[in-house]
Amino acid sequence: DNSSEFIPKCRTCRRQAREQSGEGDHHEGLSSDEELTPTEVDEFQKSKDNVLEDSRKIFEDVHADFCDIRKILLKFQEWKEKFPDSYCDAYISFCLPKLLNPLIRVQLISWNPLEQNFTELEEMPWFRAIEEFSDAENVSES
Repeated sequence: DNSSEFIPKCRTCRRQAREQSGEGDHHEGLSSDEELTPTEVDEFQKSKDNVLEDSRKIFEDVHADFCDIRKILLKFQEWKEKFPDSYCDAYISFCLPKLLNPLIRVQLISWNPLEQNFTELEEMPWFRAIEEFSDAENVSES
């Protein structure tokens, strides 16, 4: 089977070509077949910028009380304090993940944990708001 011999020869040829051309930015262990061309990088960046721009427009026409996770959770907290029976009967704890999912996803569009200076999930405002809401629920239940 010649296929097993072909792979090391290709790698050796590519390494020798890089050494002769003076390319020093290749990292061992990374396949040069997977490296993006400058055109591909530019296309990706344009596409990413378009997605981020579109994501900023998603909640443009939504009232502030209904696109801010903290404000939404405060409404549910008020409901729970004023009408605990109906709050319990509506199974709100099961509904909140589905309700908050689109809001959180929009905030995570630009999040990249592979970047050096990324924000930890626990430090994001939506995470803290949910954490505070969960703590308030646990206190009121006990």
